[in-house]
Amino acid sequence: MEMKQISKSFGGVRALEGVGLTLRRGEVHALVGENGAGKSTLMKILIGLHAPDHGEIILNGRNMTNVSVRDMQNAGISMIFQEFNQVKTLTVMENIYLGREPKTKLGNVDYKKMYNDSKKLLSELGVDLDPKTQVADLTVAKHQLVEIVKANSLNAEIIIMDEPTSALSQKEVDALLMMIQSMRDKGKSILLISHKMEEIFGVCDRVTVLRDGQFIHSGKVEDVTQRELIRMMVDRDVNELFPKQESQIGEVVLQVKNLSVKGKFQDISFELRKGEILGVAGLMGAGRTELMETIMGARKPEQGEVYLRGQKIVNRMPGDAIRRGIAMVPEDRKKDGVFLKLSVRDNILMSSMKKCIRGIALNKKLQDQYCDEYEEKLQVKCSSSAQICGTLSGGNQQKVAVSRVLNSDPDIIILDEPTRGIDVKTKSEIHRLMSSLACSGKAVLMVSSELPEILGMSDRVLVLHEGRLTGILQREEATADRIMELAVKTMKLEA
Repeated sequence: MEMKQISKSFGGVRALEGVGLTLRRGEVHALVGENGAGKSTLMKILIGLHAPDHGEIILNGRNMTNVSVRDMQNAGISMIFQEFNQVKTLTVMENIYLGREPKTKLGNVDYKKMYNDSKKLLSELGVDLDPKTQVADLTVAKHQLVEIVKANSLNAEIIIMDEPTSALSQKEVDALLMMIQSMRDKGKSILLISHKMEEIFGVCDRVTVLRDGQFIHSGKVEDVTQRELIRMMVDRDVNELFPKQESQIGEVVLQVKNLSVKGKFQDISFELRKGEILGVAGLMGAGRTELMETIMGARKPEQGEVYLRGQKIVNRMPGDAIRRGIAMVPEDRKKDGVFLKLSVRDNILMSSMKKCIRGIALNKKLQDQYCDEYEEKLQVKCSSSAQICGTLSGGNQQKVAVSRVLNSDPDIIILDEPTRGIDVKTKSEIHRLMSSLACSGKAVLMVSSELPEILGMSDRVLVLHEGRLTGILQREEATADRIMELAVKTMKLEA
């Protein structure tokens, strides 16, 4: 497959300019670039969602430049989007076969066949999930796995994967990468959009780099170093992906004692100190997110207590926690992190309106000041603060979600997967901000599935396994092997 000199504009703004890409049979080809590089636009052109202004797409010798999404699917191209597009009122199997349900001889939907076929597909990929499960009940990671199974069910020859591992545990990531290698060995072509260097250098044969809608580089992965690749992506050296600064760690500000939620986690105790970044590690299903939600008041604990600066507190809802100076950036930014139909400005100011009141009215000057401050601080890329949040890239939506939380001036900040699915440059910016927050005396709880992030940013690491606390490691004793040992096997804690 070849994409030649592809150009595309939206509303007079150039998104792509003369971009080319060649995908060979039986290879894994990485497409990389920071947010705004044009990766998403290029992929949407390839699957027939957008038509290019200039250029052409040649697939097996056939010109496929201006055809429909259905034509591209019939030609053997399938795409797994980073942001899910599922019908949550339907089951897993109904989503996998949506629009192409198997039929009985009488023309009715053959649910028995759909169930058996879905179960086989899930089993082949090692996904432990009942096909009759409602999609609305799935975790973020399970949503991603359903998308992967759906794409694999189409028997496509070219599979585009947009950040497929962004919501997966390390064990699931390893399984997926093995599956990608297996599909490549069977002659399928994989186009992998990823920001993770270990994936690019671990499974990809070739790499194409875009920056600001321009073609920068294409070649064999083995011919470039990680440092060279990052420089091509961001047009500058990124000396530290994890710019951790030494902070002054002070008194205990949050204490959790014997906290339990039935079926999620049990008997969790830990302390969080002023100026500290406490990393929370564990595999999917370990109870990390549920623990954070319970601290925030989104879940009711079965037993246990939470203390804020030595005083027992009960957060019956997230609003209680926010009023006490505890705020959270949730894992699923589209569902819980931002209001997609509201503007960037409205999102940033959502949790801080009280700061903008003078007398009995909102002060527009203060609103402008706070909005501009956080747009600049997190370098949110948008046409203006009036731009609708749902039209931003995933990385910029994440920046808005973080801005909204920070603008409420919390003393304790919970970050659940803060860099999921965002580019290298944005990761570095968020890591730098986290470190700055700790140095200013804020206390940070960081949940992450990425071991490099946990190791690079944490002062201490709390490890969970199947809802139980299996270890709390100091920065100097935390290694990838030690964390994984605690994450996969329950061990008795020393007193």
